[in-house]
Amino acid sequence: MSYLVTIGLEVHCQVKTATKMFCACRTSFGDEPNTHTCPVCLGLPGALPVLNREAIEKTLVAGLMIDCSTPEISKWDRKNYFYPDMPKNYQTTQMELPLCLGGEVPLYEHCYPTDHRKQIANPGKKVRLNRIHLEEDVAKSTHLGNSSLIDFNRAGTPLMEIVSEPDLESAEEAFAYLRSLQMILQQGGVSDADMEKGQLRCDVNISLRRHPEDPLGPKVELKNLNSISAVRRAIHFEIHRQGEDLDRGIHQIQSTRRWDDDRGETQLMRTKEDAHDYRYFSCPDLLPIQTAPLLEKVRPLVPELPHELAGRFEQEHGVTAYDASVLSSDRHLASYFEAALDPGVPAKKTANFIINNLLGKLNEEGVAIGGCPVPPEKLRALLLLVEAGTLAPNQANEVFAVLYRNPDKAPAAIADSLGFRKAEAGELEALVDQAIANNPHEVAAVRAGNEKLLNFLTGQVMKSAATKPNPKQVTELLREKLL
Repeated sequence: MSYLVTIGLEVHCQVKTATKMFCACRTSFGDEPNTHTCPVCLGLPGALPVLNREAIEKTLVAGLMIDCSTPEISKWDRKNYFYPDMPKNYQTTQMELPLCLGGEVPLYEHCYPTDHRKQIANPGKKVRLNRIHLEEDVAKSTHLGNSSLIDFNRAGTPLMEIVSEPDLESAEEAFAYLRSLQMILQQGGVSDADMEKGQLRCDVNISLRRHPEDPLGPKVELKNLNSISAVRRAIHFEIHRQGEDLDRGIHQIQSTRRWDDDRGETQLMRTKEDAHDYRYFSCPDLLPIQTAPLLEKVRPLVPELPHELAGRFEQEHGVTAYDASVLSSDRHLASYFEAALDPGVPAKKTANFIINNLLGKLNEEGVAIGGCPVPPEKLRALLLLVEAGTLAPNQANEVFAVLYRNPDKAPAAIADSLGFRKAEAGELEALVDQAIANNPHEVAAVRAGNEKLLNFLTGQVMKSAATKPNPKQVTELLREKLL
């Protein structure tokens, strides 16, 4: 039997700050365990928290980017529970008056899984948000058979919890939502949102029902998923699992499950607590804050959203919708593209080289665009050589390969060292005339309509040239003389 699927996501995202949420300990990844701790983030008696202004401001930027509203007063609460990785036995969070309310996240079409982009059920869909609240992260647990290790370096790191409304209807929409949200947060400099570093984690709430008029089914929560592809796989499994249970008359109960990626299945952890089980109350150590002055301060920091950036690239530079979507998917890539533009080179050609050549090389090397060794001005100089006819596209690829390893060198000098020089018109014409004279049968065939043999004649000219002229230039000259 088929069921209607309803999905809501709770995304936990570390805010990009130098220090923790309530103390001056440095935020870090990969450092020696338990080297960035203090009495506050260890929850020692008598230690008092101090708010991190930067974390609050960046959370407000995130809210402005996705059209959230902000209460005039925001405050902190204590959420009481015991976990080994929560040293205080409570978490300082926001329950009643969070920093951001409402808002929505657009699902960008290029953020859907590649194998699903031709089957998007609701193009242009936007997912409503319930809230974004700011809290502190817990420590990192590493389980080793019969023992566990706790690293408190992460404890106290500023953490946004972004809670969606139950607007998602498939694993593919959840995939697109996470990718779109990740892009927006990165665009605003709010977070690096790197799932491999634990900076973005996700809880998935899923329920099934038979008819639209039926109430939502009991919510099953999948806890702490740490990759977007795993979210997709886990949702597919859980929809199938719940559907089989309901077909057999087994009712679901509100519960929390974990995803075992190795086994490809979800496993029951516990029945789910309700909010009252956490015994929330206002944090006595932190005063409420007035948000209006902070909003006015950060409003100018709100950047173009990816879809706004893509629209501008299409309108101002004439690139295709696909190229614009790729170039706007990363703020560093967008900046690189704009810095590489030159009036002497069509923007479409610049976009093509960046997407097909530069990104291909970076992916091959496992390097992000922010670590690209080739400065945009060097790429601009290379493309100007192509536009001037000094280099053919395949020759430009050879120059780029050398430039990537030697970014201090000038593209023109590299081209010259490889023998790629623009031949003088008289010199090139003499070489073309010689090739025509030496190959009468091929010339006759070209004049009879076999234009493929122009490639053969071009090759003859290239062989006889002392330098390596642009093959396109040679072919055009042959065409002028023979056709």
